[in-house]
Order: sequence, then C-alpha cells, then structure tokens
Amino acid sequence: MAKYIPNKKSNKKKKPIQNSNFKNNKNEVNQIKPKVEDPIDKIVTYKIGMSVAELAVEMRKPVAEIIKKLMFMRIMTTQTQEISRENAELLTMEYGYEIQNEVITDLVRFEEIEVTDDPKDLEDRPAVVTIMGHVDHGKTTLLDNIRNSRVVAGEAGGITQHIGAYQVIRNEKAITFIDTPGHAAFTEMRARGARITDIVVLVVAADDGVMPQTREAIDHARASKCSIIVAVNKIDKVGANPDRVKQELADLGILPDDWGGEIPFCNVSALKGTGINELLDTIQIVSEMLELRANPNRFADGTVIEAKLDKGRGPVATILVNNGTLKTSDLFVVGSTYGKVRKMTNDLGEEIEAAVPGSAVVIIGLNDVPKAGDPFRVFDSEKKIRDIAEQRKEKEFDEKHQNKQPLTLEEFFKQQEGNLKQLQLVIKADVQGSIEAFRGAINKIIVEGAKVEIVRTGVGAVTDTDVLLAEASKAIIIGFGVGTPASVRNLAFEKGIEIRTYRVIYEALDDIEAAMKGMLDPEFEEQVVGEVEVRETYAVSRIGTIAGCMVTNGVVQRDGLIKLVRNGIVVHEGKISTLKRFKDDVKEVRQGFECGITLEGYNDIKIGDVMEISTMKEV
Repeated sequence: MAKYIPNKKSNKKKKPIQNSNFKNNKNEVNQIKPKVEDPIDKIVTYKIGMSVAELAVEMRKPVAEIIKKLMFMRIMTTQTQEISRENAELLTMEYGYEIQNEVITDLVRFEEIEVTDDPKDLEDRPAVVTIMGHVDHGKTTLLDNIRNSRVVAGEAGGITQHIGAYQVIRNEKAITFIDTPGHAAFTEMRARGARITDIVVLVVAADDGVMPQTREAIDHARASKCSIIVAVNKIDKVGANPDRVKQELADLGILPDDWGGEIPFCNVSALKGTGINELLDTIQIVSEMLELRANPNRFADGTVIEAKLDKGRGPVATILVNNGTLKTSDLFVVGSTYGKVRKMTNDLGEEIEAAVPGSAVVIIGLNDVPKAGDPFRVFDSEKKIRDIAEQRKEKEFDEKHQNKQPLTLEEFFKQQEGNLKQLQLVIKADVQGSIEAFRGAINKIIVEGAKVEIVRTGVGAVTDTDVLLAEASKAIIIGFGVGTPASVRNLAFEKGIEIRTYRVIYEALDDIEAAMKGMLDPEFEEQVVGEVEVRETYAVSRIGTIAGCMVTNGVVQRDGLIKLVRNGIVVHEGKISTLKRFKDDVKEVRQGFECGITLEGYNDIKIGDVMEISTMKEV
C-alpha cells in the first residue's frame, strides 16, 4: 500500500497572520505555534517481516529512540531485527499512533490479498481432513472403508473416480478427505505455502504401536499447525493394546483427552468398519470447534491438490475450493498458468455447474499443467488472467535462476542481527541415545535473542523426506554417525538445504552455540565428492581385505577420507590405503568404473557396503 504523503503545495498556502511589526518583533515569532500534525500522519502501516528500522522510518522517529523505547518496554532488539505485529502495536500506542496492516493490491500476489467478508455472508464449510500414519497401519483401508460406506449408503449414484479427494456426508454435514500419496507430498505442498488441511487423522495400529513413520507424521502435522485426531486401528487383532498406544503417544506429547490432554482418540477397525461412525462424529466435533466458515457469494479461490496431462482432455487439475463458488465458464489463474473452466466434475464422476467452499472438483480448460499446492483464483477478464499468469511466470523464472543463499550455520550467525532468530534442526543419528543426549544438551544452551527448535528426529540415514521437511521448515539437517545417499545429497543441493554430519554430538553443539553467539568461523568443511558400492570382497594375506567396488557417484580420490556406511549407519571412518584400477595404482576413479580399494587399519568390509569419499575444503 502506498504511504500517504502530505500535499506540500497546500502547506505553502498557509501563511502566518500578517502584522505590521512582524519582521521586527522577535517575540511574535516565538509565539507562533507549530503546525499541528495531520491526523492521517499518525497512521503506521505494518508489513509482514518488518524490521525495527523500517518501523522507525514509518513513524518518522530516530531508530535509536525506538530501540530505547522498546528497551523500556523490556523488549530487547536490534534495528535490523524483525518486530512482531503485537510489539509494533504496543510501541505505536506509546506514541499515539494508529497501526494498520499492509494492504496488498498487486493482483500478481493474489494469494496474499486478504478479502474481508461481511460476517452476515459467512456460512459453515466442510472440514478438510488428511489421513497420515505408518505404512501398513491401515491408512488406505480406512480411506477405502469411509469411501465405500458412502457408496453402500446409496449416496454415490455412479462409479467413484479417484481425484485425490472425496466428500462424505455425516449427520447432513459434509467432510472432505484429501487422499495424499504420502507425507512427502504433504510436505511439498506446505513448502510451497499451501495450507489445505484443517485436521490430520493419525492412524496407529493397536498391535504395532508407534513406529518411525508415526513420529514423522506427528512432526508434519505439528509443523503445519493442524488439529490432530488419533485413530487407533486394528483393535480387533490379537495382541491389540490401545492403552500402550496412548502411553507411547503421550511420551511424544500427544496426550489423549481422557488422560487430561486435548487430542481425541478413536478406536477403530478399518477392515471390519468398527468405530468409523464415531471417528466421523469426532471429526465433526473438532471442525465445529475450529469454526470453519467461508463466503460462497464471491469469486472462488483455492488450491491445487493434483494435476496431470491427460492425452484426451489436456491439462487436468483437481482444485480444493477454499472460498467463494467456482462455476463453469469462470476465468482463473492457477500458479503461473491460466484458463477457463470448460467442464467440472466431482469425485463421483458427475458433471456439475458449481462447486461451493470445502469441495474438491476436477476442472478442464487450463493452458498448462500447474503444480500441486499452487494457489487458484477466479478473475473477471481474460486479459487480466493472461497478464497475471505471464508476470507470475516471469517472477517464478527469476526466483528459480537467481543465486539464492541456502540456510547454513554461517548464514544463521550472519543473520543474527537480522530477521532470523530461530534455528530449526532436523536430527538423524545411528542410535536413539544420541538424539536424547543432543536434545538435552541443546536445552542447556542459552543465548539471548537466539533459539534452537528441533523439527524432527529419527534413527538411520538421511532421507528425501528429511530434506523436504527441512525445506518446508527452513531447517538444517544434522547427522551423527549416519550416511547420506547420493540421491539425497543431490536433492538437498537442489533445494538449498545444508546437511552437516558429525562424529560426536559435542562437535555439533560447539558449532551451533558458536553460530548462536555469532562467532562461527570454520576454517575447513567436509565435502562429499564420490560414492562407491562394494560388489565383492577378497581376503589376501599380508594385505587384508580388498573391496571390489563400482563408483556409483562422483569420483574416488586416492587421498580422500572415507566413511564406510552399512544399512545407513557409519561403521568406520578413515583413509584409503590403496586405490587400484585393474593392477595399476591410480590417483582417482570416476563414476561408472570399477576399482579395488583397501582401507588403512580396517578389514571388516562386506558386500553391499557403501563408501562415501570426501575431502576437506578450505573455507
């Protein structure tokens, strides 16, 4: 929003009262009252991410005075540090200013534009639910059971088609279920700014209890700030123990409501259909508490759930309508593409003319295939949608090709005087004990103005899911005694995510504490340059074990350092003793070639082991 600038010409016309002795009478000059500040000058526009210095400019006050005033209010900050909306409001009240949020009018940023609806126009909308949990704990069976119960009840009227979402009617009210292909897709959408889910149903098998992907699902649900409902599945199986599940989840901070917590628990059997109605009732109770409302009487906006190129129909997208009503022939922009709704079908395969808030529909009529998580909005002219889509495409291209600085520990300490106050970490270790020790040690580090938050933890090698979660949470990945596959390193490089590996937790603690204090100044850093897979081993007397290897990524250098990784865990770190290509000693072997490797002082090499080769790069 453009800042109001007083009309200077109008000020010049205001002359002081003329007096015959004015020029000679100094007392008259001293008695002239200063101009009363225009009331409109007392309005301050607050922008998201605004720094203290920027607020000082808005208030036309020296930044030193603003910092001093904040100190008196017991708010310790620097001029480049971000100031929250609440603190800015307290500060402006001290000076008698009125604060207002920035009003975005640029249609290219349409997903940021807030439309204020009259409360009289708002109506209840269905809750949007995502089901998550560990593999084989019954997510798909539960989804199928809920979907089939609707068909059996005679509400289908046709063949159900898979569109990535479907609705169920319970007590004459609808619930929308999003059928995401996995946690990674859920995170990818969130990383792109999409907030599509209101409630996450966490499925946990009563006979298995909490498993690695259960913890992962909890991390994703918490990071997206969704309400959580736990469905304890397979209660009909021998060995089922719902109380054990409650205890394990309580240890992770998911406290059941009947134990004094806030998380509803439902016992279900997805296979037999037991407890499904109770689960749907619980979802409706939680959605009522969330007071989900929308205005159906305006242009529609929403989010892409799925998109693909169909040979017969062209680009096809599944849209979740967040607000407004989407109609046939509406002109829209979605991401950096645009189009006109030629045809619209619901999850039953029925062609419909209008889609209300909270419903998911398949639309045809796009000029290109959008991405999952892209924002969607209807506009009133074809020229407008073309111009907006073109500008968004150019902006997307510029952002993709500009040199973005990834978030690293070095960047963190550089930004300590800037907007960044919280360091997010994803922790992977060889054993759970390392994670607990690290978590305990992190809590003892107290640095004013800086805070560390652990987004998720896990045992085993760094995975693609960790990288996607780190991207969505702007986190750094820390590994203790674990390996990182080449494909994961490549994904991390592409996403700009830093992966740091350490031998012991104290090295990591020293680096993080130094970064929090703004003193991090590493001289060398480890850089992975290659990866080999052990295909065969040969035991030779007086030499030891020779590993017959294939270079699967990068290059193996004779003077490089190696990490021997077995089942995702680092079992040995050391140096290469000999590197041979056939019978010849060589300095390096590149990707796609075979080689023989022996390690200094280590012979316990097995077929299937992976060796990560790295060098120490001076910074």
